[in-house]
Amino acid sequence: MNIAELLFLAAIWGASFLFMRIGAPEFGPVPLIALRVGIAALVLLPVMRSAVARSHMRSKLWPLLIVGIANSALPFSLFAYSTLHVSAGFDSILNATTPLWTGLIAFLWLKAPMSRAQVLGLLVGMAGVVTLVWDKIGEGLPSVWLAIGAVLLATLSYGFAINYSKTRLAGVPPFVVAFGSQFFATLVLLPLALWYWPSAAVSATAWYAVLALGVVCTGVAYAIFYRLLEHAGAAYAASVTFLIPIFGVIWGALFLQEQVTATMLLGCLIVLFGTALATGKLNPMRLLKS
Repeated sequence: MNIAELLFLAAIWGASFLFMRIGAPEFGPVPLIALRVGIAALVLLPVMRSAVARSHMRSKLWPLLIVGIANSALPFSLFAYSTLHVSAGFDSILNATTPLWTGLIAFLWLKAPMSRAQVLGLLVGMAGVVTLVWDKIGEGLPSVWLAIGAVLLATLSYGFAINYSKTRLAGVPPFVVAFGSQFFATLVLLPLALWYWPSAAVSATAWYAVLALGVVCTGVAYAIFYRLLEHAGAAYAASVTFLIPIFGVIWGALFLQEQVTATMLLGCLIVLFGTALATGKLNPMRLLKS
């Protein structure tokens, strides 16, 4: 059952890049993401029926606001912007750098110990990013480089949010964090969304995309993720990181006819190998000893 949920979660999170690529050109990045987090907050609202949940929410308003910005409002908007200029599959591969930033921030900020294998993983992962963007060097388009920078800033923001949550939201029920982050992300983005709301009519296809983003890729995805955390543990749930790029590339190729190059595949493999080392999923010394 856990493996089925893990694969489904990877499939719908991989699809989020597809839906952003469909919706962003018509809505614009900020209105699209404001709708995404607003819908997700509505989907998650029932968790606040509990008095205990409301008490946790009231006691952690400021940390939840920070997480709402760093884990949703900012990175989601940056990803939506990037999909205007690069493919959904490309975005989904760069998303796999999140654990690399998470480990580096934990080392620099929280003084978490880092083994030689993890340091090697960081270096390998960054080499994978260089390999991945190598094809883009020849294009020489500033918009493409801005898009790549936006994605890396988004994954850096995720890395900060994960470490911040560990230090400021320990003991808070996960679903309260999920709802609170989406609620505050909505409040933060709403004024900007109204300012940048598209003047032209938005197609039904774009509306379907934003509904899928909010209901399935955010609301339902959080429910599945936290269910996995509860039943299978954090390490197992976090392994979804390795599957998301696979689905992101597949959905982009199937539904948007995106080109999948040899450099993309090589970069993906190097990034995932580096991530496996950096997160301790793969330990060369342990393999040698066995």
